[in-house]
Amino acid sequence: MSRARVPMRDGVQLLTHVYSPLSGSSGTVLLRTPYGLDGPIAQLTAGFFAGHGYRVVNQGCRGTSGSGGELDPFGQERADGADAVAWLRRQPWLDGRFALWGASYLGHAAWAVMADPPPELVAAVVAISGHDAHRGAHGTGAFSLEEVVGLMDALGHLEDGAIRQVARAATSSRRLRPAYEDLPLVNAQDTVFAGSRMPYADWLLASDAESPVWRDLRLGLALERVTVPVLLQAGWQDRFPTQMLEEYDRLRERDVEVGLTIGPWTHVETATKGGAIIMAEALDWLAVHLAGAGGPARPSPVRIFVTGAREWRNLEAWPPPTGERVFHLQPGGGLGVTAPPSSAGPTTFTYDPSDPTPAVGGQVINPAIGGRRDNRRLEGRPDVATFTSPPLTEPLEVVGSPVVEVVHETDNPYADLFVRVCEVEQDGRSVNVSDGFVRLGPDDANGTITLRLDAVAHRFTPGNRLRLQVSGGAHPRYARNLGTDQDPATSTDLAPSTRKICHGDGGFSRVHLPCSRRT
Repeated sequence: MSRARVPMRDGVQLLTHVYSPLSGSSGTVLLRTPYGLDGPIAQLTAGFFAGHGYRVVNQGCRGTSGSGGELDPFGQERADGADAVAWLRRQPWLDGRFALWGASYLGHAAWAVMADPPPELVAAVVAISGHDAHRGAHGTGAFSLEEVVGLMDALGHLEDGAIRQVARAATSSRRLRPAYEDLPLVNAQDTVFAGSRMPYADWLLASDAESPVWRDLRLGLALERVTVPVLLQAGWQDRFPTQMLEEYDRLRERDVEVGLTIGPWTHVETATKGGAIIMAEALDWLAVHLAGAGGPARPSPVRIFVTGAREWRNLEAWPPPTGERVFHLQPGGGLGVTAPPSSAGPTTFTYDPSDPTPAVGGQVINPAIGGRRDNRRLEGRPDVATFTSPPLTEPLEVVGSPVVEVVHETDNPYADLFVRVCEVEQDGRSVNVSDGFVRLGPDDANGTITLRLDAVAHRFTPGNRLRLQVSGGAHPRYARNLGTDQDPATSTDLAPSTRKICHGDGGFSRVHLPCSRRT
């Protein structure tokens, strides 16, 4: 392995490790990482591809990994990525072709290169990552408080030693609590992030996607420009499957060769439990599209894991053809296949932002709180309405994005809706499967609210029950709605809202499930 300091256009030099095979090379793979060039992550990524015969260029992102300059999270990668490629093409060992690989932050760095795709690029593999940081922070209309706070805390301490990083992880719940609980939210820049260069307040205050804050952090242009084969790898309980499914759709619409794998993993589990699978797939993709091996790179374009059924399934496209099953929300907490009588009264609950409904599990990065969890304690709160079916008499396989129609009334239009589908096991555990969130206002808070939930491939077991939760928030996954027309980033005023979920008079609330034709 050799080391180089690669100059950027502003004179900053980025430390770069080049792994050269002992004899012959199957091609060059470029990785751009903030996570260090010498530790276990480097060995499991750059070292892995080098061990399989590729020349690997592993570059530390600006302000990290021994590189010069200061880290500007995500915003620096388009310019620095282009300069890295300019240096790469001047190297005598480059045969005029290279591929990109990236997971998590490295995946965003890969999209940054593909926003201005160089002619030498022939393939890319992107895992558990998104192309649009604004979508991640504000895409639902509410600020992704827990996600951004955790991200800024982690990125602000990348250069800490291993012992200090372990200590910080162990104390994160206590240290970060003021950012979640104290108002106004913007004050966390001067408390939790005191002395940090991380742009927490900038991200919080810039809710408009067209703000200059997001100019270099939104890389949808890559989906319009890239033409090389791209492999996308996601986890059902990761933070990014919604963006990755959009990437798949947009590339496929343009007839770009695209592969898609979605496993049963959270963000961290993709590396731990799913690492062997995703790296083997990456090798197959590179063998065909970079090294020039014959044969298809995959047995099918799409490969998904069906949770509940516990099986992998090969598909020609996503989503596959499905039928539809409709369940109606019933007064008294039932969920049935027939509509309630038109005289049925509503289900009511009150959301109080001074005691916000907490988030439990779901698509978040933090391994301590994300993924599939028992929701029973959450469902025991008075601000969470639940609707539960009788025990299922046959398997129910949901493949696609559930859609929930909630006929909703509120005495305060500044309100949120969080809706979740769960599977209630025979021992009473209520485990989250898919959810959706929307921030409402005076123009749309009353009437039929349609929520498209996260895509899923899950088989409900006979004897178990289907449950739908409806609540007014999921804090701090989504910053609480304060219940006023003031800026939620800078305000401290709070106002509760009383909700009605209608079942007959005024309309019918219901769940539409895309069901596999196998069930």
